[in-house]
Formats: sequence, structure tokens, C-alpha cells
Amino acid sequence: QVQLVESGGGLVQAGGSLRLSCVASGGIFSIRRMGWYRQAPGKQRELVAEITSGGITNYADSVKGRFSISRDSAKTVSLQMNSLKPEDTAAYYCNGDIVRLGGGAQNYWGQGTQVTVSA
Repeated sequence: QVQLVESGGGLVQAGGSLRLSCVASGGIFSIRRMGWYRQAPGKQRELVAEITSGGITNYADSVKGRFSISRDSAKTVSLQMNSLKPEDTAAYYCNGDIVRLGGGAQNYWGQGTQVTVSA
């Protein structure tokens, strides 16, 4: 069974940095795309950053120049977050478009990791 597990969230002061990691496991043949989304209380979940298997990246305007997404391995993606702001506070979720062993592609979500930025 395919799973995405995030780590690296926590509490940081404004201006600080955090690095989130997501590891995919299970019966995976390939990963087409991985991304990070976030959801603050009372708000809709939004795309933060994504990266394709070919290394093409896409960022939300609000994080451009501060956040960087990378594929550390075929099954691991990281999000380096610098110059954090209180408005970055949210639950961050890993997401992947994954092709399973034996065929079939599906979109998967991790359980989320909390990032809290204090003023």
C-alpha cells in the first residue's frame, strides 16, 4: 500500500527556516509528480510547490524566492522554507501522483505536518 509520510514541521520564529521531507513507500513503480500543499485554519488547501519527475518546478507566488522544492531521491521530496512569515503557519501536506506496481495511477496524500511561525 502506497504511503506518504511527512516530517520536519515545528515551531519557528519569523525569519527562520524549516525543512520538510516526504518519503513515499509501498508498491511504487514510478512517481510522476510530488508537491506540497498547505491549509491554514478556516482556509482552503492551497498548492505551495510541486516538482515533476523531470525536475520542473512550480511555486505559489506567495513563497517564490523563499521556498525551494527538491527531489532528494526517486521517492523523497523536500521543501526548504526560508524567511518564514507568520502567514506561512499551516498544516503542510505532501501529495504525489504515483504509478503503482502492477499498473494504475493514483493521487496520494500524506497525513500532514504542522508548521507554526511566531511573530
